[in-house]
Formats: sequence, C-alpha cells, structure tokens
Amino acid sequence: MKNIKRLWALFLAIIMVLTTVITGCAVGETSLFDDVPDNAWYTEAVKYCQENGLMRSTSAVSFEPNGVMTRAMLAAVLYRQAGEPAVAGTDNFTDTMDDVWYSDAILWATQNGIISGYGNGLFGTDDPVTREQLVAILWRLAGSPSVNHSVTFTDQGSISAYAVAAVAWAKENNVINGKSRNHFDPHGNATRAEVAVVLMNRAAAAESSPAPTKAHILVAYFSATNNTESIANHIKNTLGDSADLYEIVPETPYSSADLNYTDNSSRANREQNDPGARPAIDGTVDNMAQYDVIFLGYPIWHGQAPKIMYTFVESYDLSGKTIVPFCTSGSSGIGSSATNLAAASTGAEWRPGNRFSGSASQDTVTDWVNGLDINRSENPNG
Repeated sequence: MKNIKRLWALFLAIIMVLTTVITGCAVGETSLFDDVPDNAWYTEAVKYCQENGLMRSTSAVSFEPNGVMTRAMLAAVLYRQAGEPAVAGTDNFTDTMDDVWYSDAILWATQNGIISGYGNGLFGTDDPVTREQLVAILWRLAGSPSVNHSVTFTDQGSISAYAVAAVAWAKENNVINGKSRNHFDPHGNATRAEVAVVLMNRAAAAESSPAPTKAHILVAYFSATNNTESIANHIKNTLGDSADLYEIVPETPYSSADLNYTDNSSRANREQNDPGARPAIDGTVDNMAQYDVIFLGYPIWHGQAPKIMYTFVESYDLSGKTIVPFCTSGSSGIGSSATNLAAASTGAEWRPGNRFSGSASQDTVTDWVNGLDINRSENPNG
C-alpha cells in the first residue's frame, strides 16, 4: 500500500510539473520578454508595440529595451504602423541595399519626406537615431503642425534648429518626456524602450486630438533668377493657408557663368544636352503624402524644363496627385516641357500648364488660379 501511495504521489508531482511547464509555455507565448520587467516604465509600451506588430523582438525571449534604434529600424517601424503601403522605384542612397528588410520602408519614408538623408548620397542606415531626430521624424509624419514655442527644456540651446519646433510639439502633446531636471538630451541616442513609449504616446495623442487642419496644395518651384519665384509667391498668396510653398534648391547653386546660355560649355547647357542629367536637390518636401495638388514651377531653358525638375518629379511617388505646371520665360511658351516632365513621373494627373513673364502681376496670376477647377479646401477630408 505504501508503494502505491508513493507511486501515486510521484504521479501527482509529475502532473504538477507538466502543468506548470505547459502553463508557463502558454503564458510565455503571450507575455512580455525576459528582459522586460512587469513594472518597468516602458512595459505597457512594449506590450503595445508587440500587440500591434510594430517592433520585433531581438530573440525569442528578449526585447533589448536599452538597445539602440537605428535609422533603418525606425523607418521599418513607421512603415509597419502606416500599413506597409505599396511603393515604386528605388532610392538614391549609396549606403542602402535593394530587396532587404528595410528597402521598402526607407523608400516610403524618403518619398513622403518623413526621413531625409544626410546629403552626399547617405541615408545613415545603421546610424543610431538621436532623440531630436526621433521627434522631428514624428512631427513630419504628423504633418508638421504649428506649436507653442514657449514649451522649452533646460538644454533648449542644444537642440538643432531643424528640431526645435518638433521638440516643442512632442512635449506639448505628451509624445516624449524630458529626463531629470527637465533635460531633453537632444543628441542622446533613442533606445528601443524610448521609441516604444513614444509610439504609444503618439497613438494616444492622435486618438484624443482632432485631426489637424493642414494644407493639401503644394506650390513647388525652381527659380534661378527669381522670376519663377515671383509667380510662385503670387500663387501662394492666392491660395492662402490651403497651400504650402517649397523652393527646389540645387545642392550646388547655379552661378552666373553656369547660366550663360551663349556658352555651349556652361553647366546649364551641358545639363540640358544630357538626357541623363539629374542635378541633386538640397532637402526634401516634408510629408509629400499630404498634398493632393501640386503647382510645379520652373523657368524655360532651351524650350524645356531644367533637368533639376526631373530630379524632383522622379524623387516622389506622385500617384493620385494633380500636377499643375507653370513656367516663366522671355518669350517661349510652355511647349512640350510639361509633357516631357509628365512622362518622367508615375500615376499623377497633369493639367494643362501656363507660361508667365517674370513680371506678371498678382492679379494676372490670381485670375489664372481662380479659373482652375481644383479643390481649395484647407481640409478636404474634414
């Protein structure tokens, strides 16, 4: 009898062990990671990112909350959060690879003006994301809303100029908190835990706040001698707050000698005679995805648009957008310049364009804009 009792006790013990193991495995499949304590300041954020498929674990049992978030990783996270929309084309960076885990994400982020490169053809794929870079990227993703600049940190003077508005927005909307003694640490690297918290806070802020009113028309122009700039400003004045103004600035500015059309060897002439010329642009449009209509302006060079305009239209996914071209010249009409630009872009509806003299008045431009059939509502989805 004692042996039977011993065997029965052993059997029950085995059952309890197996139950514990099975239960532990079941919990492990749905719980957090070994390196994420139950009561850490970032625990709920990690759970949020895990449940929404935004951030992947570094192994089956670890999240590495103190690990570094790279620029490629952040692009991938935001791309997943956006629903992984289809992209077309390739990026122009020398430090990225095609057909790898981040390829579509970086292409999407750069085409929509959310994450720009460093210049010199570099994206900084494996570089850590700093705290100020993180909030600047999220601010652009939110449509670059206006902010209360009185919201500051004790190390405000250390924040880079491009990120000042973004940091103020992030603090004002409880997207990110400072460190001890109201210290932001703008150049410190953002950890995976910090990014998880920021993503969760941003989602909560978006749910509790009405969608911001934002311009849905872009007036983009290249102007070598200020004539096209004058017309672009007239268009902006006509459209008011429903439009944003963006200057297409060459990475290498054009000098007077470059624009000497009587010199066959001048830079402008060489570029116009080279079908493959694509002069680099300094900077990108912030959040190109928000714009439905683009007024696209340029001077006429030898009957065509400058080759930097091809760089512009080939740098973004313009699918579904309406493009309204305009140009300036001494006498030449718009000719085939807009048609040739349209052939270099994909998926956009190109409207007939118009040619202006550089001295065209505000009233002349306003009459033209008012005669176009475009939606000028500040919030077309409102």
